[in-house]
Amino acid sequence: MPHIQIGKRRVGPGQPVYVIAEMSGNHNQDFDVAVKIVEAAAACGADAVKLQTYTADTMTIASDRPEFRVGPGTLWEGQNLYDLYTQAHTPWAWQRQLRDVAVGLGLDFFSTAFDPAAVDFLEDLQVPVHKVASFEIVDLPLIEKMARTGKPMIISTGMSSLEEIEEAVKTARAAGARQIALLKCTSAYPAAPEDMNLLTIPHLADTFGTPVGLSDHTMGTTVPVAAVAVGACIVEKHFTLSRATPGPDSAFSLEPAELKEMVSAIRVAEKSLGGVKYGSGAKEENSKVFRRSLFVVKAVKAGDLFTAENIRAIRPGFGMHTRHLGEVLGKHAGRDIAAGTPMNWELISS
Repeated sequence: MPHIQIGKRRVGPGQPVYVIAEMSGNHNQDFDVAVKIVEAAAACGADAVKLQTYTADTMTIASDRPEFRVGPGTLWEGQNLYDLYTQAHTPWAWQRQLRDVAVGLGLDFFSTAFDPAAVDFLEDLQVPVHKVASFEIVDLPLIEKMARTGKPMIISTGMSSLEEIEEAVKTARAAGARQIALLKCTSAYPAAPEDMNLLTIPHLADTFGTPVGLSDHTMGTTVPVAAVAVGACIVEKHFTLSRATPGPDSAFSLEPAELKEMVSAIRVAEKSLGGVKYGSGAKEENSKVFRRSLFVVKAVKAGDLFTAENIRAIRPGFGMHTRHLGEVLGKHAGRDIAAGTPMNWELISS
């Protein structure tokens, strides 16, 4: 299975899971809050912090027509799209400074570009990877633009049919992308665990030959850990300092204690996966004594028959293997044997 290289990190199967803290609009247009989010992400053990690079004007137009209001079923129901993106965008003037803060803390820094100008801007910032949002997976010219940079690409797949994912991947590869990772995503905010279908992760990996991860909008930390168990190499989670602070994405974002808990649980999960292995490990050898084996459980005299009353399979494991019970029963004792003696062939009369 191919890997991708993000900065100094090799990302893919067999490597530590790459954890991305997504800031999105949780800074609420306060630069100091944005810095604190980056600092908290580093303190919680994330590998990268991610922004979104757009303006309201690159996303939509200022219009009050009904088509430009968010419909029912989301956190943003009834809001005007232009106003929403004005509130949620991250000022481009901040992003170089936030990159410097992140890199200084040992984090990778990158962003989701939503238009060609944003790709150029992020190239100028020397981001190590480009990200395609779920909603932009159908923007094939944008995908081509990112692919032509030669940088690795992470493509979120929320709402996409298998055919749409295939078209996006083919487009990226045809335009020069050699390192692509896909993220399973459910584009609901928040998403319900029963709608996650995490078994899609190994299917995507087998189908496209790429590392696959999870862009997660569920509440809590259980689903990302489950994703790691089925092969996720990347986990992306929205991150806020506090859900009590209103913001475009704060309601489904993790707080610092939760992100730290998630990272810790992921590290345990990835260690526990190991490889295919049977038999005992080095730390299990001492436990073999607790297996059952054949023991003399009642004293017998020389010449007595071994019967089900005086020979049993019990713990500990110092006697003969239980597979020999049928061979022992009906044989004669070669000498007097005390109760509690581990059974062995030398105790049987020849």
